Order: sequence, then structure tokens, then C-alpha cells
Amino acid sequence: MNILWLKTELLHPIDKGGKIRTYHMLRELKAEHHVTYLAIDDGTAAPDAEMQAAEYCHDLISIPHRQKEKFTPGFYFDLAFNLISPLPYAVKKYSSTKMREAIETVVRQRKFDVVVCDFLAPAVNVPENLPCRTVLFQHNVEAMIWKRHYEVQTNPAKKAYLYGQWRKMRRFERKACRRFDCVIAVSPEDGVTIQNEYGLSKVFDVPTGVDTDFFRPARERLPQPNSLVFTGSMDWLPNEDAIRYFTEQIMPLVRQSVPDVKLTVVGRNPFPGLIELSRHEPSIIVTGRVDDVRPYMENAAAYIVPLRIGGGTRLKIYEAMAMEKPIISTSVGAEGLPVTGGVELLLADTSESFAKSVVEVLANKTLARQLGQKAAETVRENFGWRRVAGSFTAICEHAVNSLIEPATKSAPEGRVRPAVE
Repeated sequence: MNILWLKTELLHPIDKGGKIRTYHMLRELKAEHHVTYLAIDDGTAAPDAEMQAAEYCHDLISIPHRQKEKFTPGFYFDLAFNLISPLPYAVKKYSSTKMREAIETVVRQRKFDVVVCDFLAPAVNVPENLPCRTVLFQHNVEAMIWKRHYEVQTNPAKKAYLYGQWRKMRRFERKACRRFDCVIAVSPEDGVTIQNEYGLSKVFDVPTGVDTDFFRPARERLPQPNSLVFTGSMDWLPNEDAIRYFTEQIMPLVRQSVPDVKLTVVGRNPFPGLIELSRHEPSIIVTGRVDDVRPYMENAAAYIVPLRIGGGTRLKIYEAMAMEKPIISTSVGAEGLPVTGGVELLLADTSESFAKSVVEVLANKTLARQLGQKAAETVRENFGWRRVAGSFTAICEHAVNSLIEPATKSAPEGRVRPAVE
């Protein structure tokens, strides 16, 4: 197949779940198909991100696009101005006339079998009536995330704002999903939600994968007693909420039984409140972005996923499973993954039960070892990236071969440059 892949970022550095999933998927697809990667470059990519794009695509089209940095006056102005926009802020900030024009240009130049819109946000720039099949790759049900943000928020002003964002996201997501020839979700649960919420019939799902060769214990050190770790991009609101929830409501309960418990939070762009907390509380260590999360995971006695908000599936859980870590998660954190509480991990949905599970794992090394070994066995047998990419390819080929030919739309001339080898 000749694939045009649309995204709102270059992939390097590969430092968050969505990038990890896309990177490994495209590496597998590139081996058998021709991939053109068209993405917005917001200035946050690694200096050599365009050079490294050759790892996952044959041709690269990069569109400059600047956004306001978080927590700046301009950022808050855009949030306020979004009150009068019909689009949710998380989509509006990616609206780009240049990206739309680039899509039209390259589709006119080349005969693509399928256009893949990776995540919901790029859909705001996808022209109508493209002359090829179109697939929306939904890593999350975005409206579900914003609904959960609204539901857990206690500040009245923020709650009202989040309610508006949820309603806007739901309207946009419903309209966008119905524009594409088919939608691919990352779990059967998300697929059913999309079908039921948006009235779609052509919805498929692919499992989440993990690099089981990369995520494997080095066994060079023993875990530190009573140490916990959380990994994830800290500029993603569900992760921020998870750490606020754990440090404010769960960790004090754990300390009653384990006074010397420590938590290491590993991930890019930690929010200011967390940095300030770590300065005054020695038991909370904040690393920011790191090149390799594995040493931090291997150093910990247990891995926590205290998410209350989210959608899709959490790559972080599969990574921790492959590293043989005992995991304590909420049901939301493990949502969409074929794992069983009490077998591959422990599930707990109240602050009291979560704290109790953490204490149990820290105190019972036999339990911790059994959970870690079973988790690793499950993920290594079933969830390598090659199998996941094969499922994705089969769905795209089904879309290409089984749907009615769409109408052709003319587009201006343009050019594509190859990814640097």
C-alpha cells in the first residue's frame, strides 16, 4: 500500500505514549509499504527529528506551526478566547491552513491507497472528499477524557470550562469520526464506545503493543525497598491529575504503614505544583524528561498507575509488565487492556484500597514477584509490535478493497521530499 500518514508532531524525541505507539507501528509498516509522513512541526521536536524520520517513513512533509507555550499569558488568552470557538481548544490549537493545503497538494501528486489520520486533532485539517480511502486512528475516545476531567474537577470555574470543552469535543469527535471510511480504536471497549456514541458501523480495534526486547530487566540492581515509580508525560492532564490524586489522597495513607515510602515521577514537563512539592518533600523525586525510563522502573519496588481520567490504553502498563514490575492501577488506568486484577496486577479504585494494595505489594515480596512474572509472561506472548502492526495493516487493506470509490477533488501543485536516510 501507498500510505499518507497525518499527525500533529514529529516523533523524535519518542517520549510519550502516542508517539511510542505511532513510531513502532510505522516502523513495522515501512518494511512492507510506502509511508509518507505529513506532520505539523511546533518547534518542540528534537533538533535532528527530520533526519531521524527515516526510521519510520520514506517521505517526510513537515509544516511549521507555532503554539503558545503552556502557562504563559498567551496560553491563558487562547483558553479564554476559545470560549467563543465551536472547536475544543485541544483541536483548535492544531488548526493549520498550511497543513490542509499540503495534504491537498500531495494527494494530487501521488496516488495513495489510504490516508491515515493519527489521533483526532489532525482531522481538523483533513479536506473533504479525498480521492482515496481514509482511516481515523483513535488512540483515545477524546470526549470521554474531557468528560472525566469535568466529573472529577471540584473548582466551580474550572468545572464549568471543562464542561464546555467536553461538549465541544463530543460534537467535533462525532462529526470527524463519521467523515472517515473507517475508525480504528486501540481497544474493544473504545471501539464499542465509538460505535454506540457516534452511530458508526465501520469501527475496528487493534491491541496495544510493547517492545519486549527493549523493555526487559537488566538485573544489574535490586529494587530499592518501599520505592514507587510513575512514568508518563506530565503535561498530559490525566497524568497530572493522577499524581495530584496520589500525592494528596493516597500517599498519606501509605505512610501510616510505610513511613519511608518514596515516589519517583518520571516524565517530561512536570507541572509547577509538583516541582514545588518535591522541593519541600524529600520522599517525592521528580526527574523531568529522561532518555531511558528503564533504570527508574527497575530501581522501584512497585509501579503505580493512579489514573482517574483517560481513554484508549496505557502503554506504560505494558512497559512495566515487560519490566516484571508489580503494578497497582485503577480500573481506568488498566482500561482496555486484557489483564486481570489479582493476576497480572492489582486494581484499586478508592484511595483507601489503592493505599492498601501498595502497602501489600511493598510488604510481600512473594506477591510482588508473582505479579511481575505473570505480567511479563502475558505481554511477551501476546503483544509484540509486529503482531499489532499486522492487525492494523489488515484493517487498512480491508478499507482499501471493500469500500466504494470516493469522489476525486482537485488540488494545487506541490512537492514531497524524501525522508533523510
